[in-house]
Amino acid sequence: MTFQTLGLSKGLLDALASKNYSNPTPIQRDAIPLVLQGRDLLGIAQTGTGKTAAFMLPAIERLIASSRGRLVPGRARMLVLAPTRELAAQIAESARNYATNTRLSVGAIFGGVSNHKSVREVARGLDVLVATPGRLLDLVDQRALDLSALEILVLDEADQMLDLGFIHALKAIVKMIPAKRQTLFFSATMPKSIRQLADAYLRNPVQVAVTPVATTVERVDQSVTFVNQAEKQALLTVFFQTTPIERALVFSRTKHGADKIVRFLAAAGIDANAIHGNKSQAQRERALHLFRSGQAPILVATDIAARGIDIPGVSHVLNFDLPNVPEQYVHRIGRTARAGAEGFAIAFCADDERAHLRDIERLTRQKIEAVPLPAGFAASVEALKRLKPAARNQPQSGAQTSTKADRRADGQRRDQRNERQKQRHPHRGEGHAAHRPDSGTPKRPFRGRRRRPNGQRPASGVNSRSW
Repeated sequence: MTFQTLGLSKGLLDALASKNYSNPTPIQRDAIPLVLQGRDLLGIAQTGTGKTAAFMLPAIERLIASSRGRLVPGRARMLVLAPTRELAAQIAESARNYATNTRLSVGAIFGGVSNHKSVREVARGLDVLVATPGRLLDLVDQRALDLSALEILVLDEADQMLDLGFIHALKAIVKMIPAKRQTLFFSATMPKSIRQLADAYLRNPVQVAVTPVATTVERVDQSVTFVNQAEKQALLTVFFQTTPIERALVFSRTKHGADKIVRFLAAAGIDANAIHGNKSQAQRERALHLFRSGQAPILVATDIAARGIDIPGVSHVLNFDLPNVPEQYVHRIGRTARAGAEGFAIAFCADDERAHLRDIERLTRQKIEAVPLPAGFAASVEALKRLKPAARNQPQSGAQTSTKADRRADGQRRDQRNERQKQRHPHRGEGHAAHRPDSGTPKRPFRGRRRRPNGQRPASGVNSRSW
C-alpha cells in the first residue's frame, strides 16, 4: 500500500514525496482512512511508528475540505495537546512540513517561551495549534485564546499526559471546546486510565492497535548488566571509552543525577549534555541541536525527554537508572531503532532495582539478556576514582553554558510573569488601605504579624492564629 491509495490530496502527497515518504506505516495505514471519515479514534502504537503523520495528514485534509475555513483572530480550528515542550515543537514542525503546499497556518505554544510571543502566535488565528496544557490554559485565562470554534482535538502521548498529572488540565480544556468535534487519542500503552479517558471524551470511537500493548520494538537489541549502584558511573564511562556510537541517550531517574553523570563523563574527557526540567528553554534547545547535529553525540535525559525526542540515528539507549514504572522503559528504548534502523538498549541494574527489572520483563513478556561486567572492570573503577568531576556550576559544553542572552531572556520571562500576577491580583502585597474591585468596603491595612509576648498565652476563646 502507498499513500496514494489512502485518499490524500496531491498537495499532501507532494509534501510526503519531498521527504521521501512513499509507504505508510501500519498505524498510518489503519488510522488515516478512519480519520478522513470523521470518526473518533483511539490509536495504540509504540513511539517511533509514525503516529504524528497518522493524525496530522488526514486532519489537514479535513481542515482543507471544511466549510468553516475562515480564520478568526485568537481562535484555532485544530488543537494538538502534547505533554512536553520538545514534543510540541516537533509535532508543529511536522505539521508545517505536511501543510507546506496548503494555505493552512500552524503554530505552537509552550512553556519556556515568552508569554508575549505566545500571545502573538495565536493573535491572528490558527488552523493548527500545538500546545502544552499549562501554556494553553495561561492564554485562555488571559483571553488571548478562544477554543469555542475548535473542530478537531488531538491528545498525543495520552498515557504520559496522565503520568505527568495533566488530568485536571485536560478536564478544564475539554469543557471549553465544542461538544461537536472530532477527537483523536494516541497512546503508546493502554492502561485502565486511558480506557476510562477515552470512554469519557470519545464518541463511538474506533480503536486501532498496530502492536500488542507495551511490547518493545523488535529491532532493539536489549541487554542488562548487574552492577553496584556506586560503580554505575564507572561502567558508563568504560562503555563510552570502548564502544563506538552514533548517538546515545542516557536516562537518569532524577535531574540531579543527570547533571552528575555529565560532570563525571566530562572528568574522563567525554563530552555530554543534560536535558531536563530545570534547564532553560534556550539550554534545552541548544542541547538538542548539538545532539541532532552530532556535535555532542551523548545526551543525558530524565523521562521528560523519553517521548519528546525524535532524532534519527540514535544507536544506543542506556538506562543508567531503571524506571520504577515499567511502561517508561518501553518509551525510553523507543528512542532507538526508529525508521527501520537497528538499535541497542542497555540497562544498568543495581541490587535494589531487580524488582523493577522483573516488572519490565513481565510487561514486555520477554527475558532481557544479562551481559557480564567488562574484563578488567575492577581496575577501571580504581582508575576512575582518581578523576575529579567538574564543579557543579562549571559548564562542560555549549549546551550547558548560560550566556548573557539566556540570563537576559530568563529575566524578561520572570518580569513578565510578575507583571501578569499584578494584573490578575492588583491588590496582592499592598501594605496600604485599598478597595477591592466591586467592593465598597476598604481593605484592612496590613500591620505585620503580631508576636506573642514571651510567656503569654492567648485569652480563652481567642484563636492563636490572630496573634
